[in-house]
Amino acid sequence: MSSSVIIRFVVREDFAQWLQLWEEYNKFYGRSDATALSTDVIQSTWTRFFDAQEPMHALVAESDEKLLGLAHYIFHRSTISIASTCYMQDLFTVETSRGKGIGRALINAVYEQAKLVGSTRVYWQTHETNLVAMKLYEKMAERSGFLVFRKQVSAR
Repeated sequence: MSSSVIIRFVVREDFAQWLQLWEEYNKFYGRSDATALSTDVIQSTWTRFFDAQEPMHALVAESDEKLLGLAHYIFHRSTISIASTCYMQDLFTVETSRGKGIGRALINAVYEQAKLVGSTRVYWQTHETNLVAMKLYEKMAERSGFLVFRKQVSAR
């Protein structure tokens, strides 16, 4: 890279580049269906990043005015802590920038944001086949030992 990478909060002018990253991220996880990429979901997600009442936030990695990665995180309450917990829901870097410290920088930036609000824990999930990312994650955090179970339910 010809210049250093800056980690910063997403701004409204980032939409087109953020959307490209978001689409690549969802494609990486095989979510090219209408659910994750519907216009309503995209617009709702994007709007939440700029709503001070929302617990959802977005950071991006930028170099030479090009976005190379993103991290989305959410603060929530927990039954085992007074302090809020931080869930890093999404972490993605463009393929050509992997292995260059961008994922590490984004994770560290989420850690810093968690500290600023008094959160004592940051956690995230990844797919069991994401072996490359897990090499980094095991250097940056510990495995919880918990498995994720989920079921889609219909809203009334």
